[in-house]
Amino acid sequence: MRARLVACVGMVLLTGGCGSRQVQVLPAGPPAAKVARCVMSFPDVRAGRLARARLVGDIARYLSRRPGRIVYAVHDLVSGITLGYGRQRDELALAGGAQVDLVMALLARRARGFDEDERRLAERMIRESDQKAADTMWSRIGGSGAMSAFYRRIGLRHTTPGPGASWGDTTSSPSDRVRLLKVLVKGGGGLSSADRELVLGLMGRVQEDQAWGVSAAARRDDRVTLRNGWTPRPLVHGTWAVGSYGRIAGPGRDLLLSVQSDLQPEEGAGIETVEGVARMIGTRWDGLTPTTRRPCPTNPLP
Repeated sequence: MRARLVACVGMVLLTGGCGSRQVQVLPAGPPAAKVARCVMSFPDVRAGRLARARLVGDIARYLSRRPGRIVYAVHDLVSGITLGYGRQRDELALAGGAQVDLVMALLARRARGFDEDERRLAERMIRESDQKAADTMWSRIGGSGAMSAFYRRIGLRHTTPGPGASWGDTTSSPSDRVRLLKVLVKGGGGLSSADRELVLGLMGRVQEDQAWGVSAAARRDDRVTLRNGWTPRPLVHGTWAVGSYGRIAGPGRDLLLSVQSDLQPEEGAGIETVEGVARMIGTRWDGLTPTTRRPCPTNPLP
């Protein structure tokens, strides 16, 4: 009897049955699905403020080791962040940087845009920094009086046109250069979308030897539109004024940036400083808007 019981137990274990009783063996099912963890991202306001303060401080330390006077302003159309130093200093000469202003001012007075001759003048000015073309356009605009009216029209409070025929002696501030760029990007001042597209298109195709400056803030795939100005100042201790302003746009950012300098010992020193500031801004900008991650609420409100 005991042997039969052992045999029956063995049969149950091996075959699932003994006599009339059956044991059902279920097939193995699929592995349990993994449940994704819900995580939410929030702006880290405190870390962002600290990052911005560190960047401004590091630029200040860099500029303390550079010759001359340097001011800058940057505004991001995506994040809304604005940084700068000496943003309203308005006594720095624009030199060739004022040529964009001339083109914009004349376009604002042309209901149907430029004719072919004016279009060629604009191209020679912005892409090649042609001074004779700028002289011609300055005359057609009506000189400093007409330029002052245009600056008031687009809200530039720290820009003064050069006296007489000296358009290159126009002075401006970094904040006004950023404002001018915002007009080109967003509209205003009586400029049509076609007018703004013309100017930005020319600023995006400056000659290669004039593409230095705020372009140093660009990443590999960013789009750059800029205008530079540089001029010797023989009556100011033989120094130079060097500046650059433009738009650097790409994934996650749309920077309007101006860096101006004067009292530079030479043109090359000014370019190096302008690009040094632009590079620091471009390299560290993404770190100014950090985020923090938190688990989703376990009992969200209906």
